[in-house]
Amino acid sequence: MSQIAIYNTLTRKKEVFEPLNPPHVGLYVCGPTVYGDPHLGHARPAITFDLLFRYLKHLGYKVRYVRNITDVGHLENDADEGEDKIAKKARLEQLEPMEVVQYYTDRYHSAMKLLNVLPPSIEPRASGHIIEQIELVKKIIDNGFAYERKGSIYFDVVKYNKKHNYGILSGRNIDDLMANTRQLDGQDEKQNPFDFALWKKASPQHIMRWPSPWSEGFPGWHLECSAMSTKYLGEPFDIHGGGMDLLFPHHECEIAQSVAANGKQAVRYWMHNNMITINGQKMGKSLGNFITLEELFTGTHRLLEQAYSPMTIRFFMLQAQYRSTLDFSNEALQAADKGLARLMAANRQLDRIKPSATSSVRVDLLKEKVYEALNDDLNSPVAIAVLFDWVRQINLLAEGKETISESDLHELKSFFRTVIFDILGLVDEHTSGSKHAELTAKLVEMLLSMRMEAKQRKDFATSDRIRDELAKLGVIVRDRKDGFDWELE
Repeated sequence: MSQIAIYNTLTRKKEVFEPLNPPHVGLYVCGPTVYGDPHLGHARPAITFDLLFRYLKHLGYKVRYVRNITDVGHLENDADEGEDKIAKKARLEQLEPMEVVQYYTDRYHSAMKLLNVLPPSIEPRASGHIIEQIELVKKIIDNGFAYERKGSIYFDVVKYNKKHNYGILSGRNIDDLMANTRQLDGQDEKQNPFDFALWKKASPQHIMRWPSPWSEGFPGWHLECSAMSTKYLGEPFDIHGGGMDLLFPHHECEIAQSVAANGKQAVRYWMHNNMITINGQKMGKSLGNFITLEELFTGTHRLLEQAYSPMTIRFFMLQAQYRSTLDFSNEALQAADKGLARLMAANRQLDRIKPSATSSVRVDLLKEKVYEALNDDLNSPVAIAVLFDWVRQINLLAEGKETISESDLHELKSFFRTVIFDILGLVDEHTSGSKHAELTAKLVEMLLSMRMEAKQRKDFATSDRIRDELAKLGVIVRDRKDGFDWELE
């Protein structure tokens, strides 16, 4: 079995990955908080860890992949203040919180399917694991690392740091935290402003609440991942992944909770994908550059010159190593679109190559270099560069300017397709009758449903733009009284 080296954030170095119980691998990744439409920030970790999931399986490992849904307890800021994000959305839209959760979970799943992200083995929800979270809090209290204030339970960071290292993952120093953390109004319950909530007593107007030994309330945001990861993967387990934005405080708090409860760390390898920027700027609603996946697929955001297909987005993300910052721009996406088209055209060219008696190309070098790249901390851009070297070779073979034996041609077809489809998870959007034809149809239906919603809102500019953009792509739309029909030119 080929060995992959991964960068372990905990040790700050690349390490050869050695699972605890080979061939089994336990992988946990922080999923979305489902109170809004999936956006670019959701896509990067999903695609990063989908690549890891696919590659580990390709190497012969049996992977249990757990990715959670946060549907309770994530407050508006990390200082345990403000409203629960989902409860706030439910109040604004006059819905039950679980209606909000279901709606945005479905939207997330639809977007992931379009991006060809495989579903995880298990997708637990925080609200379905309240009992496990309460039991974890009890253990932390029993071990002396938490305290109660007015029905809420807080983690005692100072006391914990005397015995263990709070900051082991992020490199934060507790003295710096003391100097830099503001004392916020209403936080007089905490002994220190950087102590974090394990359980919060619900205020009278708080919608989501559960009984506990301390109060009717809800778990702190960090607690769910500690409870659910170990429930399904055991303790310790192999890999915990997520975005760099979760490294502190979320993942640091996870480590502290596990050590406080059980005296040992729960995770052996921590992996973090880097952030995305838009035209060189951090993505944010206040900057007007916050782009949802739906806006990308439809081209309806003001910063976008056109619609970009889900596969263009996936391919673009894979063209950067997951630990590097990734900058989105129209120019970069258009280049990715062209590159993806070249790759898929080369794949179709493979069927036009006629075998010869001997080979003037070495297929073993393709395999060797692709494995070398992916085994080096999932270096997908180098692996893709190797594939493009072979795009040239494939075109020369199709033109008869190079030769390849029948057995080598079979090997080339098999491996080239395994890498682009099974490992990188790309789909040929131009192959009719394929799995992607079904996805394309679903995407068109989604766009036309959005168009109907826009018309109902009397947003005729968006409605017309969707129709016109689809027409440019060769989709003919016919409105009916009760809906629409469409066909490809």
